[in-house]
Amino acid sequence: MILIKQRSDILGTFASSLCLMHCVATPFLFMAHASSVTFSSGPPTWWKFMDYIFLAISFFAIYWTTKTTTIKWIKPMLWLSWGVLLALILNEKLELFSLPEAIIYIPSIALVILHLYNRKHCKCSTDTCCANEE
Repeated sequence: MILIKQRSDILGTFASSLCLMHCVATPFLFMAHASSVTFSSGPPTWWKFMDYIFLAISFFAIYWTTKTTTIKWIKPMLWLSWGVLLALILNEKLELFSLPEAIIYIPSIALVILHLYNRKHCKCSTDTCCANEE
């Protein structure tokens, strides 16, 4: 468990970066396949499901990071960024509001930056080194 807690920022950065690449790559992948005969009218189900996988991984990475960080403002910022990302993905799936596609990059980039910042400033070598310190 200590390994997971120490690596939560790496996991969060990795998941957020993959999510960001997923968001950037989607339009290009489907434009490249637009002339293909086998191309369907929308993205494959497995590609759409990846959003939820990234959200789940990010959730656990943020959960573990917020349990061990000493930086008080990081906790609400991580959860706020994740909540905004969740809301934007749900809005995209349910088509509730018309929002620019590029807006999803903001919380994704914020999660990457916050995890990297926390990793730089909170280095744990024991199970409780960063938890509950004032």
